Formats: sequence, structure tokens, C-alpha cells
Amino acid sequence: MARIGLLTGGGDCPGLNAVIRGIVRQGVREYGDQFVGLRHGWAGVLAGEGRELGVQEVSGLLTRGGTILGSSRTNPYRDGGGGTEAVKAGMEKLGLDGLIAIGGEDTLGVARKLAADDVPVIGVPKTIDNDIACTDYTFGFDTAVQVASDAIDRLHTTAESHDRVIVVEVMGRHAGWIACSAGIAGGAHAILVPERPFELDQLCDQIRARHARGRNFSIVVASEGAAPKDGSLSAREDDVDEFGHPRLGGVGAWLEHEIERVTGFETRMVVLGHVQRGGTPTAYDRVLATRYGVGAIDAYNRGERGMMVALRGTEIITVPLAEALAEPKLLDPDLFRTAEVFFG
Repeated sequence: MARIGLLTGGGDCPGLNAVIRGIVRQGVREYGDQFVGLRHGWAGVLAGEGRELGVQEVSGLLTRGGTILGSSRTNPYRDGGGGTEAVKAGMEKLGLDGLIAIGGEDTLGVARKLAADDVPVIGVPKTIDNDIACTDYTFGFDTAVQVASDAIDRLHTTAESHDRVIVVEVMGRHAGWIACSAGIAGGAHAILVPERPFELDQLCDQIRARHARGRNFSIVVASEGAAPKDGSLSAREDDVDEFGHPRLGGVGAWLEHEIERVTGFETRMVVLGHVQRGGTPTAYDRVLATRYGVGAIDAYNRGERGMMVALRGTEIITVPLAEALAEPKLLDPDLFRTAEVFFG
């Protein structure tokens, strides 16, 4: 029997509560573990603040979006953060034997450093961007794609009714998984992703060609991290978070102006933003998140440390955090080639 702290860090994501539910239900039923929910990610660990989590506390969480634990982008290893010793002090205050961290590259990056300092920790990959390596899918991605493709479906009718070009900006800082998948599903006429810097003139030529064929509307889906080859757009702002990441955004507005300027066609843009990661998770994400939760607590009780649960084919496995975080998982070129068949 162990007393384990659970935390969710970074952006909220559909399926987080399902992971928490899976960990607690399996941990209590199978191993007699006790759990403490740490408030607002690593901030709760540093402050030694949490609440007891039992079967009753996680009842009814399967379909709820967001996270009952709250989240933040707190980095214990920033200047003045206290590092490993501050985390250990918070754990001691709460009587914790170990941690399960649910998050993306930043949250799991902290877990990797803690594991290197012999803190018992297991990671669960969370990002709607689907860009964590060593796992086929991360929970939340399927929901984000469904939300984005539903939006694209709706924008088709208004674009066609008004003979407009509509630019849809979706999330995806470094990887274009959401843009490409939602663009294929929604029948987009062009897809712009961070992995493939685009040429504005080529994009506008594709749009003109559609108009010449009598198709007087176009849908362009763009990842927030997409950028033109000539560097004429800098979507980065001056402010950064505690992990040093600059905020992205602005490619949609830039494209709206530039497409209309170059082609003369009326253009509008829609930024889906945080709506992609809010609300109820899809059935796929509920199942995957539940399997990740059960897999994480099983791994902890097998004595594994410094590992991350992952989906490989149809199996839940574990991989070293260091391996999973070595580099991001970028968009599959074959998937983009499939999308290109339908451009223009």
C-alpha cells in the first residue's frame, strides 16, 4: 500500500478526469493505495496542498471535461523554484511515497528531472497536440479533432453562401496533427502546418484555381505554429511562460489579411482556440484516458519509476520518460501527403 500524489499540469484537456478516476479506482480496489489530489499541478506539490481522493471523490468523473485538481504551468526548476528539494519537502508535508504526473512535455519534463533524483514518479502523457513521442496517441487529441472538424463542417456552408475564403486557426505549436486530421475530416482545401513552412503565393494560386473552376469559396486550416517560408510572419509575442515557451497565435489574422490582399477574394478567419480542449471527451478519449490511468497505477505498484504509460498499437505499455521526451513527435509525412490529394 502506498500514499500517492496525483497532479495535472499544463493546459486542461478532455480526459484528465477519466485518468484520475482510473488511477484511484484501480489503486484502491487492487492495491489498497491512498491518494492525494495536488492542486494546480506542481504548484500544489511545492505548497504541500492537496485533498484526499477516494472512490467517492472520483465518482461521476468519466464524462467531465477539465480537471477537478486544477492546473498551472508552474515550474519547480525555474529560478527560485526550489527544484527537487522543494518538491521533496512538499511530499513530506503530505506524507507522500510517490507521484503520478499527468501532463505534456513540460509537466513530464519536471517528472523526468525528479526521477533522475530518485523521486518515485510515473508519467501519463497529456496533450491535445498529440506530439509526445513513444505513444501512438495522447488522450484529448481525438476530442480536439472532432471539435475542429465539426467547426469546419459548419463553416463550409457559410463560406459557400457568401463566396468567401475562411481561414480556421487550430491549436498546434510545433506539430500539425490537429490541423491535418481535422482538415482531412472536414474537407479543407488547404492545410498549413508547422512542419512545412508555406508559400503565400502558392496558397493563393490554389485558391484562384478553385475560383476559376467555379468553386467560389475555400476553407484553409492552419496550425497556430504554421508560418510562411519567407519569415514575413512572427506569431510570437514577447511574454513567455515559466517553461520559456512564447505564446503563439496570429497566423489566422495574418492569412485573412494577406489572402484578401493578394487574391481580392473576401476572406474571414475563425480562431477555435481553447474550445478545442474544453468540454466532454469523446468515447475514444474516455477509453484511452481510463486505460492510461489504470496502466499508470499498475506500473507504480510493479515498482517501475521514471516511466511513462503509452499506447503502442492496441497495448498499454511503459517507456522511459527520458526516451519519450527526447524529441517531439511531429506530423507523419504520409498523412500530409494524403491531405494534399484534396488541396485546391
